Amino acid sequence: MASSTKSCTIFIIPIAFLFLFASSSSSSAQQKPQPCKQLLLYFHDFRFNGSNAQNATSAIVAAPQGANLTTLATPQFHFGDVVVFDDPITSDNNLYSELVGRAQGLYIYDDKSAFSAWFGFTFNLNSTAYQGTISLVGADLAQLMARDISVIGGTGDFFMHRGIATIFTDALEGQVYFRLRFDIKFYECW
Repeated sequence: MASSTKSCTIFIIPIAFLFLFASSSSSSAQQKPQPCKQLLLYFHDFRFNGSNAQNATSAIVAAPQGANLTTLATPQFHFGDVVVFDDPITSDNNLYSELVGRAQGLYIYDDKSAFSAWFGFTFNLNSTAYQGTISLVGADLAQLMARDISVIGGTGDFFMHRGIATIFTDALEGQVYFRLRFDIKFYECW
């Protein structure tokens, strides 16, 4: 009788450790990683419309055959327009707040069935709080309230940082002005 109890105990102990290990590893796998740094920035874009050259911060540089470079292409969601920008960045949604840097790059309207653009740009930050660049790339599916693009690197205070930037449309005034809110979460910080 003693040997059957001993063999049963030898069999049960490893099984108990297996269940304990499996439950602890599955609970840690369900936890989302926490960002190592977060940043909130506002991107203000004033598109050139033919009469606002002094205040414009972006311009259509390529468009479908026969399109006007001062008006976005119609009717298919501006498909084919390429816009280059050098936009002011603030830390709140007030354009007249202190500038923290510039957003420089381009966006391409790349979808015939919905408002969507592909972004490729850099935040060049030069403020008392931050010095350096943050490079971002990805699809901006404008019909969604919140959309994510990739943070693929940086320099200065953001050297080798990577993460996600969640974009929200904060203001939209026709085809001339829009403001985007960027909630940036870095998951790799050096």
